[in-house]
Formats: sequence, structure tokens, C-alpha cells
Amino acid sequence: MKVTTLDALRSWLDTVVGEYDVVAPRDVDGHVLYRPVATSGEIVFSYERPELSVKDYLLPATEVLLRVEKRGGEVTVEENLADRGQVIFGVRPCDAHGPATIDALFLEQEPPDTYYSHHRARTVLIGMACPQLWEGCFCTSVGGAPDDATHLDVLLRRVDGGFAVDTVTEKGAKLIAGLCVEERDGAPDAPTTEGEAVPVMPPDAWRPLFGDNIWMRHGERCLSCRICTYVCPTCRCFDVADRVVEQGAGITRIERIRVWDACTSTNYRRAAGGHNSRPTKPVRLRNRSFCKFRYYPEDYGPLGCVGCGRCIVSCPVDIDITEVLQDVAERSGR
Repeated sequence: MKVTTLDALRSWLDTVVGEYDVVAPRDVDGHVLYRPVATSGEIVFSYERPELSVKDYLLPATEVLLRVEKRGGEVTVEENLADRGQVIFGVRPCDAHGPATIDALFLEQEPPDTYYSHHRARTVLIGMACPQLWEGCFCTSVGGAPDDATHLDVLLRRVDGGFAVDTVTEKGAKLIAGLCVEERDGAPDAPTTEGEAVPVMPPDAWRPLFGDNIWMRHGERCLSCRICTYVCPTCRCFDVADRVVEQGAGITRIERIRVWDACTSTNYRRAAGGHNSRPTKPVRLRNRSFCKFRYYPEDYGPLGCVGCGRCIVSCPVDIDITEVLQDVAERSGR
């Protein structure tokens, strides 16, 4: 196996920040978050699961899509596309699985999403394997693993004296060409995956449960706070709006922005005239669950869940998606 030391990794990262926008785990007031870094000294190398996923750097929570300027009778339109490469370092495997799930809709359907496609093309994902399953994690039940390299460009695994380096893609090989590595016998230890497996039923098993009372039982305590959506690596609903940023002296400047939306929001399905086809919290929770485990896999292929467990540990009223999955399995009788 190829191994690099922490000092060599830091030195290499300090050269990368001069050529790319680099995002990595940082300690922000006691919270580990993926954030832009200017030096390797800002990076946390020992951490669990960052509280938010890397989704914000591929499908930003708020993104300016284009700018329109009207000056007299002349109108100009300018797209807002970043022109610098981006490296996201220390990505947990579940967080790399998230964008791969979104790809099925944003890239593999026609037409592909221009802005998301641009961010994906300019981004290299350097992963850090998890040594174990963290609180709430069930990635092994949805096709992932703590050391899954499938959706990464490079995967690092902790070994004595440093990190084993597993190059996954040509993009990753090109990026780490300058990283100092040495050949060593052996292999990294396998991560600990102890824990009860969560049953994930196929999409057709969900159909008869649309009117089941399990949605009332789990959904009645929901606060519609949308935390589960915002921490999720795969939720991709958005809204688009235009805002005037400057007006006067014969000039009007407008920005078209895309912002995250949430199916658990009270007004998500409210239509003109005030009708809301999902007026209650249990109905909205049912839709979120069906979307992840029936609608999305039926329409696009992959499950809409990577088992990261963030929605479980973040929910202020302890709604647990694994309990929902257990109930679905019991009700389906499979």
C-alpha cells in the first residue's frame, strides 16, 4: 500500500490551496464543519462526522445563477460560473455518496443542470475513511461503508504513522501527483461496523403503506423545522427567485438566485388560491420517506438516503428514520 505521513500531507495541502479553492473539516466554535481553508493548519484531521454535508459546495444553499443589468434600453445577461477548481478534503464516504445520488437527477436526465454540472466538473473529492459507524449511522444498510471509496477521487485511511492513499480516479491521480508517498507492506485495518442492520424495503413494499397510521405516529410530533432536509446530503429541492440588487440613475441590476427548499415546510405544496395538497405534518413526513425509498429509486435509480444519520441526531423531537424503516419492514411482512 502507498502511505503518506501527516507532515507530508500538510505540506502538500499547503501547495494545493494556492491553486484551488480548498474546503475541509474545520472546528468552528466547537462544531466540525466543512469550510474553506487557507492553510493546512486550519484543518481538523481527527473528527467524527461533520455536522453538515459537502452538498453546499456542489448545490449551494443560496446561489446566484445569473445577473441581469438594464442600462437605458440595453439589457445584458451574465451567468455566474466559478472559474477555479475546487478540492474538498476529508470527505466522509457517505458525503461522497450524497452527490452521486443527486447526479442521477441533475446530470443523468436531459437537460443536465448547468450549474450543478459545472460544480461537479471542477471539484475533486478527497475522502477520509471512518474508523467506525458514528451515532445514528447506518450506511452499511443502504449500500455504503465507512471506508467505501466508490464515489471519491482519492481515499485516505489511517494507518500507523500516517495515511494509506488509495487513488480511485484519474482526476484524483493527477491532483495527488505531488504528494510524497512510500510503499509499505500490509493493509489498513477494516473499520468497525458493529450495530443492528436497518431493514430497507424495496420500493414496491411501500405502496400498500401509503394510508398506514405509522405516518401519524411518527409525524405528529414534527415541528416542520426543516433541519432534516438541510443536513441531508441528498435532499435537492430548490426554489428560484429574482431580486433587485440595485436600481436608480437609469440602471437596474437583478440577480436570479437558487435557494434550497424543503418538502417538510408548511407551505412547500401551497398552490395559487391557497390550496395545500400536503397540509399536515404526518403527510409531509410520509412524502419525505416515500421520496427517499420509493419515488426517487423508482424514477432515477439510487435510494435517496445514504445512511449518514444526521437527520436522526439533529432532530429536536427525536424523529428517527431508522424507526420508520423498521415499521415499514414490519408492516410489509417481508
